[in-house]
Amino acid sequence: MGDLEGLTVVSVEHAVAAPYASVKLADAGARVIKVERPEGDFARGYDRLAAGNSAYFVWLNRGKESIALDLKDEADKAVLAALIEKADILIQNLGPGVMERLGFGIDALIERHPSLIACSISGYGSEGPRASQKAYDLLIQAESGLSAINGTPEGPARVGVSVCDIAAGMTAYQAILEALIGRAFNGKGRHIEVSLYHAMADWMNVPYLQHRYGGKTPRRQGLQHPTIAPYGVFDCADGKALLLSVQNDREWATLCEAFGAQEMAKKQGFATNDERVRNRPETDGFVARELAKRDREANIALLTEAGIAIGRLSDMEDVVKHPQNRFVEVPTPTGSLQLLAPGAVVRGGQAVAYGKVPETDEHGVSIRAELGLSDRK
Repeated sequence: MGDLEGLTVVSVEHAVAAPYASVKLADAGARVIKVERPEGDFARGYDRLAAGNSAYFVWLNRGKESIALDLKDEADKAVLAALIEKADILIQNLGPGVMERLGFGIDALIERHPSLIACSISGYGSEGPRASQKAYDLLIQAESGLSAINGTPEGPARVGVSVCDIAAGMTAYQAILEALIGRAFNGKGRHIEVSLYHAMADWMNVPYLQHRYGGKTPRRQGLQHPTIAPYGVFDCADGKALLLSVQNDREWATLCEAFGAQEMAKKQGFATNDERVRNRPETDGFVARELAKRDREANIALLTEAGIAIGRLSDMEDVVKHPQNRFVEVPTPTGSLQLLAPGAVVRGGQAVAYGKVPETDEHGVSIRAELGLSDRK
């Protein structure tokens, strides 16, 4: 029995942000009814690389029921209204103002259903000069300033996963759980608004504060940290790359001792992190020369023994074979697939049973029957 078993979630969703929030609720035991357009969530067509399924769709839609509704059709709008009538949680990430134009304005729904927890996910929120602007992940990476600090000195780069969508989905999930706790005390629902821009802007607070108040604008550093040194990637004698991180001056002294160069620990221009950052080329040059004396595995053994944090620069095949991986089995329309497991391990609870990834409208007939409504003609 999942912690949220007995709760019903209706999610009028597509793409990534809202499905991320709702799949976490499904994993926790809630019944999640995914409302798709008649042709299905367009994320189903992003690729066919997960054994014939969309990789995004498999990741984000396990354990849900699917019903396809044409929300321009009055009969299908009645189905959605009946679903919301029975829902504990409503999630939607349609375009700006779409729910209102369809007759499902969130404020009106909350007034009719005072215990309903509704979560609207958008690009920029419902207020401000860009509230009506359409938004997708890469566009928000650029607008939020993330691209200004990500990439190399030669140019900006996209973070290789949909980080703004994921940030919005995580933020929505957190706020929904908080609302459930609040409702358990006062019986009242609420309307939660989450936007991709504001979710990522929250994550951008460190460079924002550094720029606005410190007069120091972070630059694109590639695989280096903008304000800590040494912290980045170095080549070893066998040509393999190794990242290391020195978080404080004590660790710097430890690193110098491991290299047999204790004099560097207190040398002028290198003793403090501020000095090392100002003299980054010299700092990194010293570390690079030392690491180039050994193969990567020998460096790993040396630095691990010294208590210095390291990381291998893994390609995707390395990730597939990574010894720390945990996996979950998820049924899909083409058979069970292994997914990398969710990040949290809960001790003392029941094992999570991950539900099937649904086909488009797989549960449409049964859901309509449950509501006492006839199937579509």
